[in-house]
Amino acid sequence: MYYEPGNIPHGLKHDPFKSCVVPRPIGWISTVDGKGNHNLAPYSQFQNVTFNPPIVMFASNQDSKGNRKDTVRNAEESGEFVWNMAAWDLREAVNISAQELPLDVDEFELAGLEKAPSRLVKAMRVKRSPIQFECKYLNTLRFPGNGPMGSSDVVFGKVVAIHIADEVLDANGQVDIVKVRPIARMGYFEYTSVDSKFSMVIPGDQRALLGGLEGSPDKVNLELTRNA
Repeated sequence: MYYEPGNIPHGLKHDPFKSCVVPRPIGWISTVDGKGNHNLAPYSQFQNVTFNPPIVMFASNQDSKGNRKDTVRNAEESGEFVWNMAAWDLREAVNISAQELPLDVDEFELAGLEKAPSRLVKAMRVKRSPIQFECKYLNTLRFPGNGPMGSSDVVFGKVVAIHIADEVLDANGQVDIVKVRPIARMGYFEYTSVDSKFSMVIPGDQRALLGGLEGSPDKVNLELTRNA
């Protein structure tokens, strides 16, 4: 089949676009506003941008009334946010926190989630989440769209603190991602979870490149120094 979005219809019962870009990590973002209202919401356009320094981003479409999301406003106004990993055993809480709700509704409480204080930012963490990033807001790129929900705010933040539950680290000091079993967004109303993995190492003796793929500034700098 072939179609052109907004020009040639796809002719299907359901739009296929989001189901073609999968799986997408979930940005389960917690923020707090100036009045102390806590907010927690999942975003399926989330990713790391670079590792030195570590920077992440999440993209937020407007709500059904065409308003900017509370998460975006809070991050911009407070200069902070927290990313919480959405794991398999938290899937129902993630779904509950996705609702459009009034500003003064605390999604932590609505989803039955216990808060944990952060070290460097005011936004709370999801205590049961196995991994959390405390982030300092950097900037927002805004992309105008079609219709009330089409516009998107892409928010960037620098990771200033990382929390990893000890029980998800294996004997080699690596995150046991299969044990964590993070969930990811698919298309339509579908999700998936990580329950298997495989490894591939780029051939050749390119240790700086491999250090970059691992996301280790120390290993990259060591190899670049050796080869200087």
